[in-house]
Amino acid sequence: MERFINILIIEEDRKIRIGLKEMLTGGGNNVLLAKSLQDALPTLEKKEIGIVIINIEESKSALSVLKSLKERIGFNHQYIILIANEGCSTMKLVKGIKQGAVDYITTPFNPNLIRSKIEVYKSLFYKDQRIGQLLGNIFPENILTELSNSGKYSPKRVQNGIVLFTDFVDFSSKAKNISPLGLIKRLEFYFTKFDSIIQKYNLEKIKTIGDAYMALAGVTENQPRPAIRACLAALEIRDFMRTERDIAIALRRDFWEIRIGLHMGPLVAGIIGSSKYSFDVWGDTVNIASRAEEVTKSGHITITSNIFDGIGSYFDADPRGKIDIHKRGGSIEMFYLKKVKDQHSMDGDGLFPSTKLRQICGLPSIDFDQMRAHILTRLRSLLPENVLYHDVPHTLNVEKAAIRYAKLEGIESDELLLLRTAVLYHDAGYIHSTDDNEDFAMNMVEYMLPEFGYTEDQISVVKGIIEATKSSVEPRTILEEIMCDADHDYLGRPDYYAIANKLRKEMVNFGEVLTEDQWLQYQLDFLEHKHHFYTDTAQNIRDIGKKARIRELHKKQLAPKT
Repeated sequence: MERFINILIIEEDRKIRIGLKEMLTGGGNNVLLAKSLQDALPTLEKKEIGIVIINIEESKSALSVLKSLKERIGFNHQYIILIANEGCSTMKLVKGIKQGAVDYITTPFNPNLIRSKIEVYKSLFYKDQRIGQLLGNIFPENILTELSNSGKYSPKRVQNGIVLFTDFVDFSSKAKNISPLGLIKRLEFYFTKFDSIIQKYNLEKIKTIGDAYMALAGVTENQPRPAIRACLAALEIRDFMRTERDIAIALRRDFWEIRIGLHMGPLVAGIIGSSKYSFDVWGDTVNIASRAEEVTKSGHITITSNIFDGIGSYFDADPRGKIDIHKRGGSIEMFYLKKVKDQHSMDGDGLFPSTKLRQICGLPSIDFDQMRAHILTRLRSLLPENVLYHDVPHTLNVEKAAIRYAKLEGIESDELLLLRTAVLYHDAGYIHSTDDNEDFAMNMVEYMLPEFGYTEDQISVVKGIIEATKSSVEPRTILEEIMCDADHDYLGRPDYYAIANKLRKEMVNFGEVLTEDQWLQYQLDFLEHKHHFYTDTAQNIRDIGKKARIRELHKKQLAPKT
């Protein structure tokens, strides 16, 4: 698995800067250069830098600046290495270490020693990232912040927290007819989808209990209208399960159905345990939400009056009357949640929230997830069979590369969504034609994206990114440059030949047949004379591989013919 890191070298001496870059380039290192801290500040503020290599003289004032910048921007996993002269005093090095540096290298450089040290801190950086991701999967962000700042988390009382429960119908009987491994894989498939929906609407997953799934809204996050967001999430989970059921019926396979229940009320949230921590919530609200799920018909959602009173103007719901609450006694009025009201849905049929409703809830105005699912479905079903290179795997590979470049370049999340949108559509024109396919793709974007809440300005940006993939157009913006580089990312990867072979087969399908010599020359003409990477990131992490491909192709040309 490829892993990448931004390494920033701050050094006034150009010879040292370039020498270090040549030593460290390759192996996933995106090496960035700056003459001074002042020169480096824009890079530090925009991009996540894993390792900073800085001259010890510059570091006298720089380390305190880096420390404050790290705290302000939130770079939690940054390693600072000092550059020192061979005769540098121990006192200077000790002072630098005390100020936040973790190691030092001395001139004249020992390339092998420097590469070894960098590999150590890269491993620590990746490990820090992985630990951060794991902790983020276990604890809400605000709890992690409080734990890191004070080492503890104080229990919190929430007056209007929402609890969402799901449960599979007749799970015990279905579990008897499936292998243990098959059961786990099935649960993982559903719960993974639930996770993505919960995350989409800024809810917080708490835990799974057997086949039950529990999530919260209005407890850990600071987003408006938690009851609406929770209902939107419940509807999307229900509709996903209905789609899976319909597919299973059509294929004559077994299917699972679900019940969902929601309630809003007071909760206490906290962490329990002394060695294995667990975040949880307690209160009568949990019991009532569980009861709402328990009395729900298969494939339906039950909400209590506490929730309906706050969301009734946006959703259609059928009253169920008062339902008894076991154990605690008493009863509460409940409703079957049906759909978003037509006037508040994006397409007028109650399936997805309108742009205005999304904005009311603090959600992005565009529904990227629905757009992505929609265009990938169209590509899978409508791309001609003879399109072997510009296929769905290519689109997904380009999307993956674009995300990687965007992260290394420090692209904001809103811009990243527009970039990914352009990636997903950039080869969609092959549905209609191989000629001028970019123009067809831009027409599709203009026609289809308004359905998912994209504004005219956003559509214009997406169209510009797609247009930049034309051979006759030069990219003008960083997003357009990333698009072009991601589209040709494979040119510098080890899987180049497998992908290039797909391109050759596609060319044959469209009537362009090349001999072996012609194919070698075709590749070399493109790699040497027509293509170049635009972003510094692509030049740093892919140019070495691309040059290796060129050398390999020249060797093939010169090899004796058998």
